[in-house]
Amino acid sequence: MFRVFNLTQERIVFLFALALLVAFAAFLPGFSKADNLLSLVRSVSVLGILGVAMALVVIGRGIDLSLVSLMAMSLAWSLQLVTNGMPLAGGLALGLAMSLVFGVITGFLIAYIEIPAIFATLAMGILIYGFGRLFLIDLDVVYLPDAAHSIVWIGAGNIEGIPIPVIVFALVCAVAALFLRYIKSGRFIRAIGDNPLTARITGLPVRPIVVMQYALSALVGFLAGLVTVTSVASMNTRIAISTFVYDIILVVVLGGIGLSGGRGGIRNVIVGTLLIGILINGMTIMNIQYTVQNVIKSVILLAAIVADTIINPRDEQTAQQGDI
Repeated sequence: MFRVFNLTQERIVFLFALALLVAFAAFLPGFSKADNLLSLVRSVSVLGILGVAMALVVIGRGIDLSLVSLMAMSLAWSLQLVTNGMPLAGGLALGLAMSLVFGVITGFLIAYIEIPAIFATLAMGILIYGFGRLFLIDLDVVYLPDAAHSIVWIGAGNIEGIPIPVIVFALVCAVAALFLRYIKSGRFIRAIGDNPLTARITGLPVRPIVVMQYALSALVGFLAGLVTVTSVASMNTRIAISTFVYDIILVVVLGGIGLSGGRGGIRNVIVGTLLIGILINGMTIMNIQYTVQNVIKSVILLAAIVADTIINPRDEQTAQQGDI
């Protein structure tokens, strides 16, 4: 039926987001104010950046449940190092190195040891959080030290009235879209996601590309963490064991990127982020409890997965892999 009216999941979600925007503007006091709308787009920028990181993995027929854990612990360690006297550049470099090392390890486990992505990344997320709290970070919340105030503009500044986190999100989306469309390894990600067996038979370097996906996810996740700590001047490591990773999956799946791989793109992330941002902002203005908000988002995620199953049915090879 959707095909008859030329309506894809992406277009349906975009139309629903516009309808929600109009309804909230008409019935919620203060929603349509410029300050609130700027706050809305600023608040979902980090979610959108992490959505891009997740999309790079999901398009290649994977998933990354360790993304938030790695973001939180690598940035918290960077702040801890700078607080203890290390130069800012050195602290950030070591945090980035930690993020990339764990990303590569995760990709290796999935590509070469052939552990299903959902289990490998779930275990890695728990490992990263536990390792960080035991050996690297003393407190649940690590605050931005005075020595790092020179980078506060990344999360708190603006250019011509546009918040810099929004600009960062736009740049990440542009670079990722160009990568998937014009760079050979980016096109390989889509081909592997569409049919990994055919990709291997035709000579594509499937295993190295899978490792690269998780390294890229870790890199983009670190950038999202940098925007976070400069926005709120701290990193709460307990976000690693929160439900935030499911918000990221919600953005990706809701926007129309198929969990079966090979379908969708960065535009889908933007659409999904737009809808979730409008929904969360509206629910906050209506003073809906956080627990109730999570229930609503969970129902939407379930509906999005059902829609994905109908629009992008899993093939027999995917089912045999037992992978998400």
